[in-house]
Amino acid sequence: MTSSNDRRTTIEADPALPVIRIVREFDAPPARVFRAWTEPELVARWLGPRDRVMKIDTWDARTGGSYRYSALAGDGPASEVIASFYGSFHEVRRDSRLVQTFTFEGVPDGVSLETVLFEPVGEGRTRVSSLSLVDSLATRDAIMASGMDRGVIEGYDQLDELLAAG
Repeated sequence: MTSSNDRRTTIEADPALPVIRIVREFDAPPARVFRAWTEPELVARWLGPRDRVMKIDTWDARTGGSYRYSALAGDGPASEVIASFYGSFHEVRRDSRLVQTFTFEGVPDGVSLETVLFEPVGEGRTRVSSLSLVDSLATRDAIMASGMDRGVIEGYDQLDELLAAG
């Protein structure tokens, strides 16, 4: 299974393994992309689909830290929580690597282990490669069928815009 758009996002599920690989290049050096990935006020500006507001409850992007955030329908006190997510940062290597767990609060037994690499590809650009390992092919297939590709692609488009703005 593969999904992509014209902005260089590739989402692939290996047919034999319970993994999802996402790759995207950004027009910014690794330090800027990593910063946008680890500073909560920046993460909230790009993460997820365009029609959702991300509310960061906690975001401690350091080795041993944790995070929790919610996707809201609308902005303001009456906003409805659509979904919440949480996890732990197992390894944070500045400007180059993140290893974290990721759990959708509605499926607490469905934890994934994610490794995200930030690689310079020349001319001030960065390739972000994410590999998520889940417990089964069925879980992987459910994630792929959930519409997550829309959130990833729109989120990465918003990250492009954030990086372009400086």
